[in-house]
Amino acid sequence: MTYLLISIPFLLAAVVLWAWRRRSAPRQLAVTAIVLAVLLLLTTIFDNFMILAGLVGYDDAQMSGLYIGVMPVEDLLYAIVAAIAVPALWTGHAREVAGERGRE
Repeated sequence: MTYLLISIPFLLAAVVLWAWRRRSAPRQLAVTAIVLAVLLLLTTIFDNFMILAGLVGYDDAQMSGLYIGVMPVEDLLYAIVAAIAVPALWTGHAREVAGERGRE
């Protein structure tokens, strides 16, 4: 099984969560876009460093063959999942907590 196939269910779950929570904060799309941009940039920079340092290695048979520097593009899927799911969870949780405080 390729890294891409392993990541797809997680990506789909994150998108479903984001769509479910998309109205939980007024600027959900903007927050998600900012988090995504920052995580993609940091992941690209530091994954390249870690691979060049020999800290991480990949089976070429499991890769798509697309690289950014020495980093396989599949490595970005984890950052994308986090960038979609974490703001959706965070903003939804923040709204629920604020609603509970308002009832006290």
